Amino acid sequence: MRLSDASPRSNAGCGASSPPALGSSGPFSGLVYKNVTVPVYTALKGRATQISTVPFVDESSGSDDDCSSQASFRTSIPCSESRKTSGLGSPRAIKRGVSMSSLSSEGDYAIPPDACSLDSDYSEPEHKLQRTSAYSTDGLGPGGESLEKSGYLLKMGSQVKTWKRRWFVLRQGQIMYYKSPSDVIRKPQGQVDLNSHCQIVRGEGAQTFQLISEKKTYYLTADSPSLLEEWIRALQSLLKVQATGPPALPRGGTKPTVKGWLTKVKHGHSKLVWCALVGKTFYYYRSHEDKRPLGRLPVQDAHIEEVDRSCDSDEDYEAGGTGRLLSSHCTLVIHPPEHSPTYLLIGTKHEKDTWLYHLTVAAGGSSAKVGTAYEQLIGKLMDGEGDPDSPLWRHPMLCYSKDGLYTSLTTLPSEALQTEAVKLFKSCQLFINVPVEAASVDYHVSLAQTALQVCLVHPELQSEIYCQLMKQTSCRPPQKYSLIQCWQLLALCAPLFLPQHHFLWYVKQQLQRHADPRSATGQYATYCQRAVERTLQAGEREARPSRMEVVSVLLRNPFHHSLPFSIPVHFTNGTYQVVGFDGSSTVGEFLQRLNQETGMRKSAHSGFALFTDDPSGRDLEHCLQGSVKICDAISKWEQALKELHPGKSEGGTRVVKLMYKNRLYFRSQVKGETERERLLLASQTSEEIVAGRFPVNKELALEMAALMAQVEYGDLEKPILPGPGGTPPAKAQHLLQQVLDRFYPRRYRHGAPPEQLRHLADMLTTKWAALQGCSPPECIRIYLTVARKWPFFGAKLFAAQPAQLSSKENTLVWIAVNEDGISILDHNTMQVHVIYPYSSLMTFGGCRDDFMLVIRSIPDQSSGKGHIEKLIFRMAVPKIAEATFLMASYMNYCSAAVNPPTHPPAAHQPWELDGRQLFASVPCATKRPTLL
Repeated sequence: MRLSDASPRSNAGCGASSPPALGSSGPFSGLVYKNVTVPVYTALKGRATQISTVPFVDESSGSDDDCSSQASFRTSIPCSESRKTSGLGSPRAIKRGVSMSSLSSEGDYAIPPDACSLDSDYSEPEHKLQRTSAYSTDGLGPGGESLEKSGYLLKMGSQVKTWKRRWFVLRQGQIMYYKSPSDVIRKPQGQVDLNSHCQIVRGEGAQTFQLISEKKTYYLTADSPSLLEEWIRALQSLLKVQATGPPALPRGGTKPTVKGWLTKVKHGHSKLVWCALVGKTFYYYRSHEDKRPLGRLPVQDAHIEEVDRSCDSDEDYEAGGTGRLLSSHCTLVIHPPEHSPTYLLIGTKHEKDTWLYHLTVAAGGSSAKVGTAYEQLIGKLMDGEGDPDSPLWRHPMLCYSKDGLYTSLTTLPSEALQTEAVKLFKSCQLFINVPVEAASVDYHVSLAQTALQVCLVHPELQSEIYCQLMKQTSCRPPQKYSLIQCWQLLALCAPLFLPQHHFLWYVKQQLQRHADPRSATGQYATYCQRAVERTLQAGEREARPSRMEVVSVLLRNPFHHSLPFSIPVHFTNGTYQVVGFDGSSTVGEFLQRLNQETGMRKSAHSGFALFTDDPSGRDLEHCLQGSVKICDAISKWEQALKELHPGKSEGGTRVVKLMYKNRLYFRSQVKGETERERLLLASQTSEEIVAGRFPVNKELALEMAALMAQVEYGDLEKPILPGPGGTPPAKAQHLLQQVLDRFYPRRYRHGAPPEQLRHLADMLTTKWAALQGCSPPECIRIYLTVARKWPFFGAKLFAAQPAQLSSKENTLVWIAVNEDGISILDHNTMQVHVIYPYSSLMTFGGCRDDFMLVIRSIPDQSSGKGHIEKLIFRMAVPKIAEATFLMASYMNYCSAAVNPPTHPPAAHQPWELDGRQLFASVPCATKRPTLL
């Protein structure tokens, strides 16, 4: 799962004024966002392009040439690397600034790709090395591709994390780089031996790619998309020669039908390889960890058969030198049309039966002669095109029987999986034969979750459980509950995963035969039909069904609901909206329905996004991307909660909390705001004020609290107003205290004596009473008019600690991220230290456990000199991820917008209202601002 157009471990919560915690994001992030840590982005042609999914570490790219005097850099806020490394960490090196003009003239730092057209020709054209006759054979790949190439590429430096223009030469299995073509006679600044451990990874939507070697990762950018393709083609051709094999598996999430270790024999040579049958193609790899296959073999229309140890090798087939003699092996032959045969040596009969069956089905041959008796009957039904009058539909093997299963219905590759299939049948029987009762529904929840989790872990069993349930529902005598509960379990399977190939055909046929809106079982069959079609359309799920999903299916018939599940979505003003969804609904579909029901614009226009709370209870929020299945998010949250509280029943009482909050704010979208959006923006701003992330003085804070009180509670009743010298009644005091708790900054109330709090309540009463008769929309208009006078309204603030060379102080700043760029604010006064527009941002994201910004300053007009700054901040890991993805979202939105964003006022200009400073540090000594 990823986040709304940017981020997995992102969250919207921002810490209070205290120093940020530096802990991890907890198990929830690991469950929901698998193998995702803080990424790194670079700016290319004005867009944020992800170049790494993990934080940078020391020497993650580049070479020793980056640490030379020519590559020195300047930091305004010294980086934490300086304390841990020598050379660049010296104060002398840090103080030394190198101008952009001098660096560019020497070819050290590159002109940024977004400063000119990358499709234009450079002064030094691409070259291909001339091949000599002595090297002509090695210079060509198997398909005639050139294995030699030279030309300019932009390379990211290891220390400064900015782009440098280097001359690269690909030759004799190595890639070397120099400062310029004239330096090729000298020692290269760096070189990489290209071997089977190297990988080429494309960047995200730009001409950037990664060259991953055993020791380092090199981030490279070509001058144009065509040159990118040339380089990748040349590098991949060389890697093929280095035995990395042909191109990787096609993307799209296709699951292997069957996989495992086999000995492949062809032309008298045997090799132990990891094999996978994907669709109608047979792939083989060095190991199960490899992503690139050694080769592939088309299976369609091939002749598949079992042979008696027939092989064109005279060896005794010792598997890869492991000492495992295959003296009792089984042998299959794949003989494609017009190609020589390939033999597969398989160690056990179970594996042989599985491979024979699935290869035969993939080849398109008659499946009636292979597989289990159950599979052969399905093959015969398919041969008859599913004739509804065929007696095979009532064959005892396909129908319900009182006798239990003692072997699997489908062909499975191992005895262990066959044993697991029998256990799966027993779990299904327990689910089916014990009546469901609302008071003890958790018994069935646990059974269903356990059985379906096994199928998710072992995909080979997914077709098996469908076949078992189809057999249980066919020709079963009607009973009070057993048949219904069998269909209910099938209804839980359908949104998660689907059986493969002809099994799916058989399931669809059976659902069609049973679908009938007049009976309860027919209604469940109809629901399963809808769920199967939705899964085919939207894709399969990642997690088992949550308790909410199971209970909903068991306790209310999903046939009667087009959206059988529902959950409340909470808003910042304390209200909520219940939204319906089905087992395949994505977050994007969920939000579309929410926006329609609440009268809000599309999220792309309003900037609102969906968040979940953290199961640990910490002040963290996780933003969900539009492609995530909402049921997966709920289920993984639930699993994380159980991991945090093992053996406790909290998982049954506490559920995930979904929140709808503003994530991206654009001034150009203000005119189209709906009334609900303005209300939620005002409520979210009020939360920021209370938490101390919005600069207001005490008097203005009281004004705004009174406005929110008028919106939330309406007119203040006159009878409860205190008389001269009197005190408000207890009910009025409670209401005033409630308003102060909800809408007045905590730091102004903390530690205040009782007399001051009473005076505060009296002032609030006066201001609230002055709003008599003011409608909520009018109050919201006033509130937002005042709040928007702060240039950073709508920005997300992150508490961060600049990493300094020698400082034990917990000096904090605010990092403000909005549509204009990144701003560094004083933590106490919120005055601006510096503003970095996105056009000056070169690289940003994780750097070890810290947050990194690489800034290119604007060259000075008089001297024409500029410099590169690398800023390092200490922040909590979830906050680093949120800030990184937020910046990428803003950059990509603004680069696509027609109108360029406006910039905030100059640095150090405070937010002024009627000539008065309204920063948090200003005491309440000024006259009350006029708001109406």
